[in-house]
Formats: sequence, structure tokens, C-alpha cells
Amino acid sequence: MAIIELKNVSKIYQMDKVQVKAVDNVSFKIEKGEFAAISGPSGSGKSTLLNMIGLVDLPSSGSIILEDTDVYKNIQLEKEKRVPLKIDSRLTELRRSHLGFIFQTFNLIPVLNVWENVELPLKLGKSVASDAMSPAEKKEWIAYLLETVGLSDWRKHKPSELSGGQRQRVAIARALVTKAPVILADEPTANLDSKNGDQILDLMKKLNQELKTTFVFSTHDAKIVNMADHVIKIRDGVIVA
Repeated sequence: MAIIELKNVSKIYQMDKVQVKAVDNVSFKIEKGEFAAISGPSGSGKSTLLNMIGLVDLPSSGSIILEDTDVYKNIQLEKEKRVPLKIDSRLTELRRSHLGFIFQTFNLIPVLNVWENVELPLKLGKSVASDAMSPAEKKEWIAYLLETVGLSDWRKHKPSELSGGQRQRVAIARALVTKAPVILADEPTANLDSKNGDQILDLMKKLNQELKTTFVFSTHDAKIVNMADHVIKIRDGVIVA
């Protein structure tokens, strides 16, 4: 069963008087529970694709279907009718309910400790976890995630007191805390040494198998590509394999 589907998706950026086609008529599916990689060199369009799947960048044309929801269908219809849009709030709600994000720069809140950073998405709005769990269950879930990523003893530490590998483990727990069915990871090992990078990849693969969460990576890391169930290779905005 496809959890993500792209149909004839293109993204064009206007650079002064020149149009740059970052993604050119791309179509593919990602099945539920896959450990998938969008792979390609710098400038290939892989990060643009991930941003569009993550609903932080709008396609110029084509359809993005997330768990049977054609994300932009109603938005495009409203554009044609010139109806005032509430795009940001609608896409924000979809992101919170369906997607978790892992960034190469970690993006932790410096003034919050490990527990508070992981807990934060539950406080920001509706999600599977925030709607379904009581306060006590949320605490149990956060504790479970911190134990799973090996940071139970570091729950009161601030990001500045952690290593790069530990910060990325916090970011993984934060991405998973809302129980979003899809986790998007943009070059998650880029700022880690090889030892920590390997440990992070092994951890994400373990979580993928145990929790049946779908992982989608944007990467040029050969290790991620080799571990992936499904690899989409892109070059110059076009799928080549």
C-alpha cells in the first residue's frame, strides 16, 4: 500500500528572468513501512523533492498524495476560483498529523533540555499521539523513546551538553514522538563522524522495523543507499533509476 505518491510533479524556480526546473515531471510511490532513499549528487533536486513531500515547498505542477489525500487538489481549485486561501494552516495540520522531520543540523531548541525538546511537538498542535494519549501515557511514550535512543540518563541535559551523535538521537526521538506514519530525514548523517553516523543509521533501521514507521531519506550517503529497501536515484531533476 502506497503511503506517498507523486504524480508528474515539477518544481520551477524563477531566477530573475530565467526559469530553473529543479524537478522535472517526477512520478513514484513509496510503500508503507519502507526504508526509502532519494539519492543524487548536490543540485540534483533530491532536497527539493523531500521538501515537497514534507509540505514545506509547493510543486509548480503535479499531485502529491499522502495516505490517500491529494494534498494540493483543493488548494489548486481554490486558486483557480480566486478564493482566499488558508494554505499555511491546512498544510501545517497535515504536517503535524502525518510527518516527522530529522534535519542534518539537528534543529534542537538550545534553552530546552532533552526531555523538553522531545516533548515539544506534542504541545504544538494536533497529532496521532497528542489526540490519543493521556498526559501519563505521553510521559511513558517519551520515556520509552529516550530509552530506545539511549538517552534516558541525559533527559535533563541541554543540547550544548551533548555530542553530535546524541543530538541526532534527540532529533530522532522528537520526530517519532507524535507517532507520525512518515519520517523525512534530510542528510541525517552529514554532520556526524563515521562511527556516530553508522550508529544513527542502525538505530533508524531498528525503529523502522520495530515501529513500522516509513522513513524517507534525501541523501548521497552510500551507506544509507545500501541499507534502503527502495532507492530513487535523481539527477538534474529527473529520475534516472
